[in-house]
Amino acid sequence: MNKKLIRFMVVDDSRIMREQIENILQGERFEFVGAAQDGLQALHEFKSLRPKVVTMDLTMPKIDGTETIRRMIKIDPSVRILVISALKDKATALKSLRLGAYGFVAKPFSKQQLQSAVTKLVENL
Repeated sequence: MNKKLIRFMVVDDSRIMREQIENILQGERFEFVGAAQDGLQALHEFKSLRPKVVTMDLTMPKIDGTETIRRMIKIDPSVRILVISALKDKATALKSLRLGAYGFVAKPFSKQQLQSAVTKLVENL
């Protein structure tokens, strides 16, 4: 049986972090379709690429992650967003979840932590 891959996009201002997330998720279940280094680029890419899953940093230039989440959900309410941020305070995580993100992973994270969070994110897709 040939399962359709889940399209994902990585949004983070750190190239190293974007590549790390891509390398962990790319594989038998997920198809990497794009990356962005700030919220403005992320929205542009999101509109054309239409990923089902987005990993989102919060602290970025031009448009921050929380505003980017809000705008992405307006474009596609079914998108699954996982916040990956060094901001570990509960208020930040809760704000992201209230805006529509499905989960929160604190940086630094292990391969297993990211894979587990993304697995939960796509359980009902």
